[in-house]
Amino acid sequence: MNAITIARLVRTLFEFYNYLILGYVLLSWFPIRPGSLMDDIGAVLQSLVGPYLNFFRRFIPPLGMIDWSPVVAILVLSLLENFIIRLIL
Repeated sequence: MNAITIARLVRTLFEFYNYLILGYVLLSWFPIRPGSLMDDIGAVLQSLVGPYLNFFRRFIPPLGMIDWSPVVAILVLSLLENFIIRLIL
C-alpha cells in the first residue's frame, strides 16, 4: 500500500468515528423504550464513543441542557486526523 491509500484509509476511519459520535448525539435527543432496537443501538454507540466523550466531559461541564463535549471531541479528532495525515504524506 502506498502513502495515499493509507491516508485515505485513515481519513475514512476518522470519518466513520465522527459519524458514530454524531449518531450517539442524535440518539440522545429522543426518548427510547428499554429493550427496543434503538436501545441496543444506543448501547453499542455508548460503548464505542462513550469513553472518548467521557474524557472531555471531565473538563467541559454541560451549560444548561447542552453538552458541548461532543463538539470539542470532534474538533480534537479532526486535528488528530490532520496531524496523522500530514505524517503519512
